[in-house]
Amino acid sequence: QVQLVESGGGLVQAGGSLRLSCAASGRTFSSYAMGWFRQAPGKEREFVAAISWGGGSTYYADSVKGRFTISRDNAKNTVYLQMNSLKPEDTAVYYCAADRDSARLRVGVTYYDYWGQGTQVTVSS
Repeated sequence: QVQLVESGGGLVQAGGSLRLSCAASGRTFSSYAMGWFRQAPGKEREFVAAISWGGGSTYYADSVKGRFTISRDNAKNTVYLQMNSLKPEDTAVYYCAADRDSARLRVGVTYYDYWGQGTQVTVSS
């Protein structure tokens, strides 16, 4: 069992930066692949980025590639999402999620086993 708590969201102007954090409880955090997703009002939850259990592999949605960076610190049981050059279309609730199948980086919502409560990111134009 893993509990996830996101933080770091807020209001930022277009072109600005934010760093989201996701703190995990549980001794098995390092065995999970981790992902970030987002959901804008009236839209489905969508994949943003994923990272392997050891941090050696990452994968990004095309919409954020080159602007966002996912990383993790297994000693701190925390995964991060550094978001630069933010755009108004990045406005959404951002969720972190854990995937017990750590061998692959997956983009589908249904593959992830545990979810945080989400943190709001609002980018003003």
